[in-house]
Amino acid sequence: MLDELRIRGLGVIDDAVLPLGPGLTVVTGETGAGKTMVITGLLLLFGGRGDPARVRTGSEQATVEGRLNGVAAPVAARVREAGGELDRVEGAGDELVLRRVVTVAGRSRAYVGGAAAPVSVLGELAEHLLAVHGQSDQLRLVRPAAQRAALDRYAGVELEQFTAAYERWRAAERTWTDRVARAAELRREADLLTHGIAEIEAAAPEPDEAERLTHLAARLGSAEALRSAARTAHDALLGDADDPLGEGADVSQLLGAAARAVGHE
Repeated sequence: MLDELRIRGLGVIDDAVLPLGPGLTVVTGETGAGKTMVITGLLLLFGGRGDPARVRTGSEQATVEGRLNGVAAPVAARVREAGGELDRVEGAGDELVLRRVVTVAGRSRAYVGGAAAPVSVLGELAEHLLAVHGQSDQLRLVRPAAQRAALDRYAGVELEQFTAAYERWRAAERTWTDRVARAAELRREADLLTHGIAEIEAAAPEPDEAERLTHLAARLGSAEALRSAARTAHDALLGDADDPLGEGADVSQLLGAAARAVGHE
């Protein structure tokens, strides 16, 4: 049960505390007194959209804080899961403090049991703590989960077996999806390997071909040097006028010069 609501910097409300208690509480007042801001504060406290335009003029942020007591076990479990704690109050049991802050810059923060938490956690807690009825909306019934729960309660359906069957179906669906994706990946790998084998077969490699090609590449890389050596040997054998041995060189000298040019002294 919501025991107290404090609103600061929201709309026309500067700082107000609304004490609540068991039974019916009626909030009255003339137009502009802030009744709508009380509902807006409740919605913010339980995960509603934070509109920075609602922050009071002159304030940096709007803050809504609520104190609840007698929370149910599912709520307490979710609070602890979110990192929050319940306060032990003498004679009143466990007390839960929720807080929501919206700044003029549009930033929104939520605190559950003293711990910072995603705003969505407040919405989850609202499933167990709050129902807002209005002329055109009903906060809980607009949620698909609440609609299904209401329909199931009306039909008197036991959900355990259906829940288990649904989980099995979802697990099988995930397995099937994974296997289909894996099969597509294997097909791509097989196509790549087939293409590679076809290219290798088209190249028709022979034994020791790699060594021969390496040797040939080395020779081709020295082609210019070989041509120059051959030209020098050719000129030496012909007794070219530019030959450094001169015209008086004999045959043995010419042959020696040619051999040195091609590296076979």
